[in-house]
Amino acid sequence: MSPQPQKAPSVALVTIRPATLGDLDALVALEHAAFVGDRAERRAIRHAIGSPSMSLLVALDGEDTSMLVAAATLERRKGSRRTRLSSIAVSPGRAGQGLGSLMLDAAESDAKAHGCTRLRLEVRADNGAGIRLYERHGYERFAILTDYYEDGMEAWRYEKAL
Repeated sequence: MSPQPQKAPSVALVTIRPATLGDLDALVALEHAAFVGDRAERRAIRHAIGSPSMSLLVALDGEDTSMLVAAATLERRKGSRRTRLSSIAVSPGRAGQGLGSLMLDAAESDAKAHGCTRLRLEVRADNGAGIRLYERHGYERFAILTDYYEDGMEAWRYEKAL
């Protein structure tokens, strides 16, 4: 008897676009649902939406485009060809549907569109799912930052050439 083929996890159908001020309340709610600590404040999210040196991408549910299900925030510095991915947030009810991977792909595309050649990020050392995501996408760890998060957890720094 041959083993049954494994069913591949389904990837969520979403629309990814830049955030607008109309997304602000949903983004704040997502931030609170996705993170226990180290949350971005409302005014920081508002700033990211309108900043020329930042990109805030949102994923809307493919069937209900009024439902924001994930977001990614990127930061650029003038004169630098490196972008920093400061956050990927996925609605807890949508975990395991490939949204983190979709948002990471969108972040990389956004960085390239802005002329950047490298993407850098930090991830909590205890965030196994995040670490696996980044390593599967070709990110390499190059540093450990001790006492980085508000609860004292260290961060692992990763970078990828785009």
